[in-house]
Amino acid sequence: MSTEHPDDPLRRLSGVEPPPPRPDARAAAVAAARAAFEAEQTKKSAPATKGAGWRRRLTSIVSSFRGISIMDMRIPVGTAAIALLILPLGWQLYSTTALSPADTVVAPQPVREELAQAPAPQSPAKVQPRAPEPVADAATSTAEIADTAPPPPAVLMESEVAPQGIVMPAPSSPPVGGLTRSADFMAPAEPKGDSFTSFDEQRLKVVAEEPVSTFSVDVDTASYSYVRRMLEDGMVPEPDAVRVEELINYFPYDYPAPGSAEVPFRPSVAVYPTPWNPATQLIHIGIKGYEPPVTEDRPSNLVFLIDTSGSMDEADKLPLLKRAFSLLVEQLSGNDTISIVAYAGSAGVVLEPTRATEKATIIAALDGLWAGGSTAGAEGIELAYRLAEDNLVQGGVNRVILATDGDFNVGIEDPEELERFIAARRDRVSLSVLGFGQGNLGDDTMQALAQNGNGNASYISSFSEARKVLVEEIGGTLQTIAQDVKIQVEFNPAVVSEYRLIGYETRALNREDFNNDKVDAGDIGAGHTVTALYEITPVGSDAALVDPLRYGTEAETAAASDEIAFLRIRYKQPGETISRLIEQPITPDLVAADVDEVGEDFRFAAAVAAFGQKLKGSIHAGMSWDGIVELAQGARGKDEGGYRSEFVSLAETAALLKPDTHTDPCQSSSEGCE
Repeated sequence: MSTEHPDDPLRRLSGVEPPPPRPDARAAAVAAARAAFEAEQTKKSAPATKGAGWRRRLTSIVSSFRGISIMDMRIPVGTAAIALLILPLGWQLYSTTALSPADTVVAPQPVREELAQAPAPQSPAKVQPRAPEPVADAATSTAEIADTAPPPPAVLMESEVAPQGIVMPAPSSPPVGGLTRSADFMAPAEPKGDSFTSFDEQRLKVVAEEPVSTFSVDVDTASYSYVRRMLEDGMVPEPDAVRVEELINYFPYDYPAPGSAEVPFRPSVAVYPTPWNPATQLIHIGIKGYEPPVTEDRPSNLVFLIDTSGSMDEADKLPLLKRAFSLLVEQLSGNDTISIVAYAGSAGVVLEPTRATEKATIIAALDGLWAGGSTAGAEGIELAYRLAEDNLVQGGVNRVILATDGDFNVGIEDPEELERFIAARRDRVSLSVLGFGQGNLGDDTMQALAQNGNGNASYISSFSEARKVLVEEIGGTLQTIAQDVKIQVEFNPAVVSEYRLIGYETRALNREDFNNDKVDAGDIGAGHTVTALYEITPVGSDAALVDPLRYGTEAETAAASDEIAFLRIRYKQPGETISRLIEQPITPDLVAADVDEVGEDFRFAAAVAAFGQKLKGSIHAGMSWDGIVELAQGARGKDEGGYRSEFVSLAETAALLKPDTHTDPCQSSSEGCE
């Protein structure tokens, strides 16, 4: 027998004719479901509760039903209650408006215009709890329930990304900070907002037409640090972020060092088969800068120019910056002075010139920095240089160290004017740039400023990288032993038919710039090593890609026709205006028949070069990831600091992401194709 009351409201409701679906109610349903989804995402991303993990807590809850007492039983009752209220409401609105999976959730144009003016609902993570509202009368229609729903956010357009199951992006919409297709693997894309100088890869040149190659040395390492961070985060860096010479020069090499500062370096040269193309050879040129004895303590006048804009308020930016500079302060002595200038949040002179022995005062000034604002401190760069010039030390180090995440609003907004300002003062005060964080990194500007300021650019991705740059390499970072260093190689057309310089695209010089002492070039710091690799095609090799000219004339060769090439290095002593010249022929006695015959430094540099080309998707990349790993593993050597072992792991990570697109599939090992 039925026990239902004749006035049962649910029975009365069953006879009510449901209203037709309305666009605004449908949009409200989408909004409610989206809010529920975001609440669920917020709950997932919330910090973990102190104590045992959720599996342990679940076990303890089960145990409690068996009479076992527990100490920690935190159940998110509030979150569960909100979910129980919101999710059924969203489902009810979804069902009532007859939204089928085949329907599009894009509202008609009149509704879009109406709903776009409605305020967006507050984020679920910030909603304040409130008393529950009275339940609607059973006879209340679903349309009336929809009318009481919170206003929907701006209507999602076809190309917008929305919670799974609600909106699918249009097929033509690009990934939004998400995934990018690379070979047969979906790897996350690089952070949006980072900017890099665009450049074309060095092209192959014919010796008979262009026998001379000229470039400026480069001791920057920012590219490797950035690439490492991207790969460790499971992301493939964009090609312009990969500067192969900076990857190679990130590592220390044990080249022979000069005996005195009078001739601050001497070249080390080797010629050996190219690991990724046995039909060609690599000419490896390495130089190591003179390293003064530890008893020689040159005074330093350092000005820290620190970005304290709002974007620096992240763990890997200003907090890391403070710890990094604290490391540097610990390396300085009583001969050194430190000034601190901040722009944006903590604007102006934060610390007047102070002896480095007053470490507590300096550290306290660093700790007092805070991030906020954007455009205060309009005289940032000018103020920093003024402090440096007012406290100039003759015969010592005078340097501004700019630390930023990419916001270069330092008082001079025009980039070209800023570069001219820095270049006009580089003979008295040099500039180094340290980059922090990602998503706003102006790497292109960092490089330009450092080059114009006779300094170097580094990317500080972690505390360990800060230790490498500001502790292990502090001598090379601060003390310059050679200025305007240029390298020129002339190839013998009787021996070499083609060549290409690997990397250094942004450091190329004209042939006539080599002997022009007014043309600026890179500087080398104490103990720094610089490596350059040329891939050459011997005359008669099947690897030649350019046909000889039909009507050309044979080039005249030097008397010593067996020479492969002739190396020239031009440099200036610090403070001098007239350059000096080092010359050395590259002869057949430097040629190794097999790559295993050369030292570990040469083989490891070749592995890094292969890695960089493959990561860029270079048309010249021809080595498998396994081959790169094998070559690098066999050339680790002593590996002080563990940097080479770290590189091997990085290459293995890159192999999982498969970022290359141009590799010859037959190159399955370091031996190449048969």
